[in-house]
Amino acid sequence: MRKVILITGGQRSGKSSYAEEMALSLSENPVYMATARVWDEEFLERVKRHQERRGPQWTNIEEPIYLSEHDLRGRVVVVDCITLWLSNFFFLQNDNNIDINLALADAKAEFDRLTSQDATFIFVTNEIGSGGVSENAVQRRFTDLQGWMNQYVAHHADEVVLMVSGIAVKIKG
Repeated sequence: MRKVILITGGQRSGKSSYAEEMALSLSENPVYMATARVWDEEFLERVKRHQERRGPQWTNIEEPIYLSEHDLRGRVVVVDCITLWLSNFFFLQNDNNIDINLALADAKAEFDRLTSQDATFIFVTNEIGSGGVSENAVQRRFTDLQGWMNQYVAHHADEVVLMVSGIAVKIKG
């Protein structure tokens, strides 16, 4: 049965750990879909630590953009995270003239294709718009994109959980 769960919150609020625990409670062999691009040595080490922490029962998929190209039917899937995934759509375009409406439309379409599969999807995202307004125009556009995509996913989610200081607060479902 298809199900969409969104876990949101600030940086280091416990989102990923909560998502992983939830996935393991639902499946003995969940899928971890990593959306980040590895851009430096420090980040590569972080990825390795995360993979080791999860252990061999996880199927790890690294996919920066086209999540729906993977057959996930019947699986429990943690997609971590929407923020890094959106940054990949954001920077697919010319950096000087980023069209956030196009990036948002592409991300929504890919989300819809992915979640049309009969699987349980646990999405992790950041609430980057909870802070102050950036002085940087690119950051402001990305924050808008992130906020609109979070709203879209939350609208389509069966459950939404807000993580606050390691505490899960169910806000939908």
